[in-house]
Amino acid sequence: MNYQAGEKDNNKTDLPSVSIMYQALVERDTAFEGVFYAGVKTTGIFCRPTCPARKPRAENVEFFPSIKEAIRAGYRPCSRCHPLEKDIKAPKLVVKLREAIERSDTGKMTDSVLKEMGIEPSTARRQFQKYYGMTFHAYHRARRMGTALDEIHGGESVIGAQLENGFESSSGFWEAFRQVFGAPPSQAENIKYLQGKWFDTPLGAMAAFGNNDGVHLLEFVDRRGLEKELTHLQKKSGFCIVPGTNPHLERLGQELKDYFDGKSLKFSVPLVIIGTPFEKKVWDLLRTIPPGETWSYVQMARKLGRPTATRAVGMANGRNHLAIVIPCHRVIRADGELCGYGGGIWRKRWLLHHESRVSGKNPEKITPAARQSSLDI
Repeated sequence: MNYQAGEKDNNKTDLPSVSIMYQALVERDTAFEGVFYAGVKTTGIFCRPTCPARKPRAENVEFFPSIKEAIRAGYRPCSRCHPLEKDIKAPKLVVKLREAIERSDTGKMTDSVLKEMGIEPSTARRQFQKYYGMTFHAYHRARRMGTALDEIHGGESVIGAQLENGFESSSGFWEAFRQVFGAPPSQAENIKYLQGKWFDTPLGAMAAFGNNDGVHLLEFVDRRGLEKELTHLQKKSGFCIVPGTNPHLERLGQELKDYFDGKSLKFSVPLVIIGTPFEKKVWDLLRTIPPGETWSYVQMARKLGRPTATRAVGMANGRNHLAIVIPCHRVIRADGELCGYGGGIWRKRWLLHHESRVSGKNPEKITPAARQSSLDI
């Protein structure tokens, strides 16, 4: 199945709208890596969304959900962006900045330091803002403050945390700390916080938030309502959020990589689940659905002993804050149709097909909807 960039947007759910895909192609948006492939009619090649080649006119592009479909349509892979290679990475400048922070997240990263690294500060700010939704310096400041708070919680003195994180001025440290956490360092022991980490996946970037208790939230960053989810989480838990990592987020990152690489469809990372008693029952039940299988909302309600609570099950499913790990994508309508998924129906279909393939179960037998338009990426 393919879509012409010159056509009007429609309600097809296999892929994002053609206008969004063409805009992503023009802007070389890394969030769409692995989501679609663009065939250029005038050259007969197909490309990644991030291909550095000159962009064709909209009427000369058609989009495909998979490499297989692009090849079947007669296109050959681009020699510049190498769409057959699976290793999708963040923009080189963003990676360089991120690595610089991780190597020395306590040091100062002024414009002069960036220039010494061969990075133009304005370019750094622009690309980092586009990729992470915040400026490089704001990210770095929050990262340093998160490290400082971690150290104070671990028994370090305030002055020690200040010096360890490169602040010569006490007033500067206190002001930066207050901007991030809304309280002075002297109250650090009373501040609860979550660390946030960004993961690149074949379906676009995901953001995870967790602390030493476990992972609290995992979502695709382009999901509508993600900001509302974070606000709700902060209000419910009283946590501040800062960039950073911890053993649970690192473990989650490895398990996500194994999942998308097809090595394992299981997740064992500790989770922190906040919800009503009924919602927790629904989410616990979701985790019992085997990979490669789907249940209907009706089945879910019956298994919960609440056969008339189909709508309530659907609402609880939609309030799941831990995408993929708590597999709400494995729930469908009773007639086999794929219905609402916060990350997009096209992602839901990809996940179901991926799981059926990895688990060795016939994707033709998942659902009528999956049989009609499974994706082989």
